[in-house]
Amino acid sequence: MLLIRSSLLIMTPSLGSDSSVKLASKPFVCGLYLCIPGSPGFSFWMTNRDYRHLLVWRVISSHASIESTCAKVHLPLRAVLKKREYGPKYTQNNFITAVRAMNEFCLKPSDLEQLRRIRRRSPHDDTEAFTVFLRSDVEAKALDVWGSPEALARERKLRKEMEREYQESRIDDLFICFIKPRSGKRTTFLQGPGKVVMVAICINGLNFFFKLLAWVYTGSASMFSEAIHSLADTCNQALLALGISQSVRNPDAVHPYGFSNMRYIASLISGVGIFMMGAGLSWYHGIMGLLHPQPIESLLWAYCILAGSLVSEGATLLVAINEIKKSAHQQGVSFYEYVMQSRDPSTNVVLLEDAAAVLGVILAAGCMGLTSLTGNPYYDSLGSLGVGTLLGTVSAFLIYTNTEALLGRSIQAEHVQKLTEFLENDPAVRAIHDVKATDMGLSKVRFKAEVDFDGRVVTRSYLEKQDIDQILNDIQQVKTPEELENFMLKHGENIIDTLGAEVDRLEKELKVRVLEQLKYVDIFCT
Repeated sequence: MLLIRSSLLIMTPSLGSDSSVKLASKPFVCGLYLCIPGSPGFSFWMTNRDYRHLLVWRVISSHASIESTCAKVHLPLRAVLKKREYGPKYTQNNFITAVRAMNEFCLKPSDLEQLRRIRRRSPHDDTEAFTVFLRSDVEAKALDVWGSPEALARERKLRKEMEREYQESRIDDLFICFIKPRSGKRTTFLQGPGKVVMVAICINGLNFFFKLLAWVYTGSASMFSEAIHSLADTCNQALLALGISQSVRNPDAVHPYGFSNMRYIASLISGVGIFMMGAGLSWYHGIMGLLHPQPIESLLWAYCILAGSLVSEGATLLVAINEIKKSAHQQGVSFYEYVMQSRDPSTNVVLLEDAAAVLGVILAAGCMGLTSLTGNPYYDSLGSLGVGTLLGTVSAFLIYTNTEALLGRSIQAEHVQKLTEFLENDPAVRAIHDVKATDMGLSKVRFKAEVDFDGRVVTRSYLEKQDIDQILNDIQQVKTPEELENFMLKHGENIIDTLGAEVDRLEKELKVRVLEQLKYVDIFCT
């Protein structure tokens, strides 16, 4: 096939070197149509540019003369659009938001005021539409403001250096950032897990002080273990308070999903601290007491302090139990499931630490009583080993549950089933694949699914909002492939917007009607 752009000259041996058939100087597509061996002529075909009709000429020749018979036949052909090459010039007309325009092209809000504004469907629930700009307009404005691409590149480099210096200064002030009060954070410690942790810090701090005095007075290994136990509890709960404070921070560009895992991280470190400081020192002191037993002084004051510690630790334990019961009832799970699944790691740590404290006080008092009755200091050392074993068990449980939570644990199977059934029952959904629902902590769930949408339902949803008569009139006006392409591009883009609206609708209904804990929903179209 050959595209003739000037004139077409066809030479044949039967016509001679000086004979020719010359066609008009118009762009045609031509080629051999028919050649019969032994016949004194040939045929060729031509079409015009839009490929709508086929013209066939039959040329008959002899040695002496040319008998030219042109039989013009109109045959309909199938019109096919040429494949379009999408290069950088096409993507320059992509949309760009105002924030990206200012960040990437170093512009100010006043620079965007004179540019063309386009309203587009917003992917966010709280806004119906938002304003975007053409990327080509933004690039032209940036060159107008900065003068040249080189000047724009220098400004970008300068701003990146300033941003890096700012990040370094933030790292230097990291500790100050942790302890700095934030607006709205004070109420965090007046209710819920924050209140439980603050009560535990105050009570365990006082218990540590009095137990330490009792150990100095009596020299009891069990009392030393209890003092170390209270100190470990106080330090760990201070760490929990820091984790709670950080977990309620708002998401930022570096941490788009927020800081809710800080509670699990603080609880994990707390579990390691209990094991190292509490269990380790208690075992050490108990073993040293067995190897080098020492006589114990009067235990009267020690008994009094242990009794006060039992009351205070028991009160903190009741506060933690009541908080867990209330939270478990709100989430529709049992008390046992709430604790085992580590739904609220901060309250779990207080619960387990105080439960271990109460049992430890009882164990220490019993061993000290046996030592008083028998005069054998080995019972007191065994009590220290028992308290250390109790703390080691609690720390192992905390390390395991918080590690599981940080690894990304799935939500309950029945909740996943409810989410799946809701999507499958929607008429716009043909099938769903690769469903994942992860518990992010603090009653936040992230849901992800790949959805195969029914294009017919989406198209009908679009047509229901259109003027059908106007669409039919537009169809009747289509005469050329270019007009057909423009018609399809217009409505194709609108159908894609309708598909995006369907995705937004499903995400909103999943949060409102199926599972209130859903915080992040990601639906991918397949």
